[in-house]
Amino acid sequence: MTAYHRPFDVEYLENPSQERLRELTLQHTPACMVTAAGSINKVSRNKARQAKYTYIIEGTGSASAWSHQTISREKADEIIARQAAYIQEKGQLIAVDGYVGLGEKAFGATWLYTPEGANIAGMQQILSFPREEVEPKDALAKPYAPTFRLYYTPDLFLEDMPGRQAIIADMSTWTTYVIGPDYFGESKKGVLRMLNHYVFERGGLVLHAGAKAVTKTSGDKITMTVMGLSGTGKTTTTFSKQGDLTEPIQDDMVALWPKGYLSITENGCFAKIDGLTHESEPVIYAGTTSNDAWLENAFLEADGTFDFKKGVLTQADVKRLKDVLVATGANEANLLKYVAGEVSADDVVDENGVPKDGWDFVKWTQNGRSIIPMKSIPGAADLHAIPEVRSMGILNRDEGADAAMPGILRFTSPEQAAGFFMLGETSKTSAAGKERGKTRSPFTQPFFPAEHRLQAERFAELAATMEGVSMWLMNTGYVGGDAKDAKSGKALKVKIRHSSAMLEALLSESIKWKRDENFGYEIVDVDAPENAALVEKVPAEILDPSRLYAKNGRAGEYDEWVTTMSQARRDFLTRFGVPQPIVDATCP
Repeated sequence: MTAYHRPFDVEYLENPSQERLRELTLQHTPACMVTAAGSINKVSRNKARQAKYTYIIEGTGSASAWSHQTISREKADEIIARQAAYIQEKGQLIAVDGYVGLGEKAFGATWLYTPEGANIAGMQQILSFPREEVEPKDALAKPYAPTFRLYYTPDLFLEDMPGRQAIIADMSTWTTYVIGPDYFGESKKGVLRMLNHYVFERGGLVLHAGAKAVTKTSGDKITMTVMGLSGTGKTTTTFSKQGDLTEPIQDDMVALWPKGYLSITENGCFAKIDGLTHESEPVIYAGTTSNDAWLENAFLEADGTFDFKKGVLTQADVKRLKDVLVATGANEANLLKYVAGEVSADDVVDENGVPKDGWDFVKWTQNGRSIIPMKSIPGAADLHAIPEVRSMGILNRDEGADAAMPGILRFTSPEQAAGFFMLGETSKTSAAGKERGKTRSPFTQPFFPAEHRLQAERFAELAATMEGVSMWLMNTGYVGGDAKDAKSGKALKVKIRHSSAMLEALLSESIKWKRDENFGYEIVDVDAPENAALVEKVPAEILDPSRLYAKNGRAGEYDEWVTTMSQARRDFLTRFGVPQPIVDATCP
């Protein structure tokens, strides 16, 4: 009889080595190329995770309403049967068995991929913990019994479904079926979405957060978590150095339990590489350019070297990459016009750098990624001995006309922190595709499948068990506008060195705070002598944005922002049914 986690009557390539997975990738996965470092880069059709094609089967799991869109059991079963038939026709599956996490809060998972998904299998294998690192020796001889299962068929297209693809989660069997996408994020998040619900049902809360162990000047060792939507700087902040010793733990998702206990999910990191430099992010740069990495949507020159700052493609670039671009969705007729010089980039890319429909190929995606194993990250924390969580923050990459959040602020109560974590405010980045502007995502968690208000309620419960925890927000974007405004002196960019200095001061507990009269949280008192060293490193107008607006004769804009923001926040929290004490603490 076929094992439950080997449900198909096909040949299984059982837990291939990384070397073998690279061989399989070059044999079976389209639009792949070898980099100058010897790693593999895949150019994918999907440039980001597709929430609009993700469904949860109705009537499964708990009685809670789902935050995701749903699909009927009948329709889901019909699509799942088509995937099973495709797998049987292929006759072969790559099997990856591993664990999400370590220790007592580790949960087993099996990922199965048809051969064209070999690169995704290679990436997923790096992020999962091998059985040998989790199970005692006597358990390894027994049949594997994973909690979660995911079946992935990148090149099965569903002509009768939106986008010709579907990601279907069955919470009654803890199984996800990924059909049509070729983007690694659907594999990673497919299991982590199920983990969200599984952990919640057991009293915890999964956070879309990086985590780092920090040894404070007092000698105390704590864990800091850093929440944020993709593109806000979670990975950058996680791997930046503060104090005498900081050790990265995770860069994307962790689970919080009572009394600040933290469990992890991944054995590596999934990092954005747009604009990556050795100077700004030395750890990520070294890992990304090593032979151990896997890459997705990195731009490679003809000799295989990386260009992490690539924007608009030249005619020569497009001509050289023609086959890859067409294979991943480029409009061939438009491509040929561009190569022939009949159309220029200025004709099809607007002032904000966004291409017109049908011309996306002209602008290289900013959502390139790398998978880096933890073993390639120098100074990583001991994942078997993680300190208790004593600092919790959220990143807001503010940008645009309504960018007025302070560089850093501190919440005055767990309820206030729960409210701002529930808001999950930021400005849409390249991970959101062409869309721009302010967005809100509860706990920055598009992967929490149940009602979002439950996150705020659970967080408040957990925070009540965490004595002495510091909770804060940091703006990683702009104050007063965007990049164009910063060039004209109308706005200020919050640079990586500013963020690092603010976190350094926060962790050293050297900041003299004052209450913000409009929102009730605490901001840096830039006039206090105790903050003189911080103000030397970070402009006072970043720490207290009202000063920038007053200085530029825009005080009226700031007052209007306060009024608009307060109402929008209250409306958002109320819409999700967040308990009133949390709403009142967030919007006084």
